[in-house]
Amino acid sequence: MIPTSFRQAMERRKKRAQKRGIALIMVLGAITILTVFLTELQTDTTAAVAGALADRDRLKAEYYAKSAVNLSRMLLASEKRIRTSPMVALALGAIFSKKVPQIPVWEFSDLVLGAFNGGERAASFGTNVSVDLSTGKHMGIPGNGYFNATIIDEDSKINVNTAAGAAQPAQLVVQLQTMFLQPQYATMFEVRDADEQFSDAPTLCAALIDWADPDENLTNCTDPTNPSTGSEDNVYQMLGLGYQRKNAPYDSLQELRLVRGMDDTRWATFVDPDVNDPHKRLLTVWGQDTSVNAINVNTANPQTLWALACSVATPETPVCSDPIQMSSFIGFFSLVRTMARGAPLFASYTDFRNALEGKGMLGPMLTAMGVQPITWNPAVTKKEMKKLFKTESKIFSIYAEGVVPGLQREARVRIHAVVDMRAALDWKQKIADDTATAQGSTPPPAPAEDETAPVDEDFVKELTTNPFGSVIYYRVD
Repeated sequence: MIPTSFRQAMERRKKRAQKRGIALIMVLGAITILTVFLTELQTDTTAAVAGALADRDRLKAEYYAKSAVNLSRMLLASEKRIRTSPMVALALGAIFSKKVPQIPVWEFSDLVLGAFNGGERAASFGTNVSVDLSTGKHMGIPGNGYFNATIIDEDSKINVNTAAGAAQPAQLVVQLQTMFLQPQYATMFEVRDADEQFSDAPTLCAALIDWADPDENLTNCTDPTNPSTGSEDNVYQMLGLGYQRKNAPYDSLQELRLVRGMDDTRWATFVDPDVNDPHKRLLTVWGQDTSVNAINVNTANPQTLWALACSVATPETPVCSDPIQMSSFIGFFSLVRTMARGAPLFASYTDFRNALEGKGMLGPMLTAMGVQPITWNPAVTKKEMKKLFKTESKIFSIYAEGVVPGLQREARVRIHAVVDMRAALDWKQKIADDTATAQGSTPPPAPAEDETAPVDEDFVKELTTNPFGSVIYYRVD
């Protein structure tokens, strides 16, 4: 018989054996809980740090883009000084017997502004001008950030907002119809648009004009010389779009998408063929003159030049009706622009007119390409033609992008600013005035206590003008 004490000892030993490992399990459980907690804490901390870094980089990128906008405005303001400099006058004086036309310095914005940029762009600028930027102080962008700046001449585009400034925008009608009625676009107008409607070329033309014109009369794009007596329909309400015609000027390019018949295909064909290259854009809502669709013949792309010329030519002019001659016209101006490398081709509207008539320096070359001289519409006077054919631009779009690269992400901020240089104060004159004031101009005497202070007209003028132009549109993406 087993003693009671021994049996009790065995039971206690058995119980201790059953409890063995409890402490280890508790320790492992505690470690697991702490691991989950620390992992969650690390995830939250990492996300917070990443968010803070992203906000920091985005803020830096935004200011890089803003700097690009301001530098671009400075470049535009300096164009007149560059044009009138002795070196440029000597280089271009032999080509242009009269005055030197506006030089499109904005086409070289990336190169010219390279000294203020960062990364490879600053190094490229130093290589091109044989200058070591590292020896300069406060130059460029520290770190690996940089900006891209593209300046577009809005006066080189067809301005649809002239519909809001002219009672009967006949020139705009002809220019739009000249573009829309090309044989290669015929099938585009034979299918339904995004609203499941059939909108042919005259319908799209009328819709673009009727959106901006102030009246309620339907535009006759089929025969612009015969104004329509019909009234604008309520197609936008019938389609359930929730809006109606604006009957006021367009505020932005995006507003063109609201016009009936303007689907993605037509947008990519007639408005903005390449979103990454704004140089190819054909239409604009900004321009220096809303009373007439004036276009800068030195900076407009060849297709726009062709539409401009045909808008004041007789209908039977071969280059406006023959696809082969049209192709030769566009090819010729594309080739000449490439060879000119940004230099202006025409000093005045007369030079452009003579070239299309087969005269001057470029006229015989154009004729040799098989393009017959243009016969002008007798209803268009030389005075009206002078208003249409411009050689100087005043409205510019600045597409600026600030970039801050990171390890696993990249911060990008884009700014689109439109600058109006029409009321810009002459920078050269402003510098001369400021210098004269600093070198000994006597300030006006302080008025007595009971007298009214005289109005500083120069100060008031500077408030209303700016050597860097006025920003009329600003968008940050």
